[in-house]
Amino acid sequence: MGLDFTAIDFETANGFRGSPCAVGLTKVRGGRIVEEASWLMRPPQNHDHFDYHNVRIHGIRADDVAGQPRFGELFPEIGAFIGDDILAAHNAAFDLGVIRSGLEVSGLPGPAYDYVCTVMLSRRCYSLVSNSLPFAAEAAGVPLVKHHDAAEDARACAGILVDIARRNQANSIAELYLSLGLVMPRQQAFDPVTDGLSKASITALAAAAGGTAAPLRPFQAGWPEEGDNPLPNPDAEPGHPLHGQTVVFTGELSIGRPEAKRRSAEVGARPESRVTGRTTVLVVGDGFVASDLRSGRLTGKARRVLELHGRGQAIEVLSEGEFLQMVGDFAAAAIA
Repeated sequence: MGLDFTAIDFETANGFRGSPCAVGLTKVRGGRIVEEASWLMRPPQNHDHFDYHNVRIHGIRADDVAGQPRFGELFPEIGAFIGDDILAAHNAAFDLGVIRSGLEVSGLPGPAYDYVCTVMLSRRCYSLVSNSLPFAAEAAGVPLVKHHDAAEDARACAGILVDIARRNQANSIAELYLSLGLVMPRQQAFDPVTDGLSKASITALAAAAGGTAAPLRPFQAGWPEEGDNPLPNPDAEPGHPLHGQTVVFTGELSIGRPEAKRRSAEVGARPESRVTGRTTVLVVGDGFVASDLRSGRLTGKARRVLELHGRGQAIEVLSEGEFLQMVGDFAAAAIA
């Protein structure tokens, strides 16, 4: 078996991961791109509103998808393109969650997929202060031309995986995972009629039915409340990109630090209140995006992370948007 897989990237209309409005797919055979596809789509019914923050990031508006099929109608074509391939995604917890939640709220079953997360592989194989897609793509020698264009992002994800396999002298995904001592994660097949819904879908369905989604936290001047540091969930999925990480939060977060700490512990991370030699991930609020690492718009904790990274500590910075994608809950926040 050669280095064969399909890279995938979704853009969403709002903070619910089951609201896809665009998808990009890149098929790789023997370490080379052989085919690409991309589609615009309407998100599932009742989940098709476009939030300002999402539109600002990817530029797709409701009018752009008005004549397109809904995700559930389009998925047979998407699934046919993927076939039996391993899926690769940058922050796979999000993109695989898009498939699951999008199909769940469409009342449709979904197939099983083996998948790889290039965020986790980037963390293992590069030494970057941010493993966001633009930074990882640059390290792989495939600079991103237009971030948040689904086709461009899928192509960059494919390039990262090919580069990481090359660096590890792996001729297949199985060889790569064996060389790194990793077990390939798998999203099981599901049927929303007989299987339980994901937490993100339950929350979104309650909101669509007139329930109350988790509200954004209003800005409050002063020192943010830290809250307790809950212990990591011992039953969390080991393949999650935050599992086993020691996470610290800085800046004003839309969901508040106590809630952010709860969500991180739920997926197997260990939240702490200050940056130390144990810290592996810093999540930055205040509208931070990874490009701010180059512009210098940083909090004191973020500057401390840059200092520790420069000294060789394995530590990275995430935007709150990247963090929210990883924890996978419904949140009406910008996904960066």
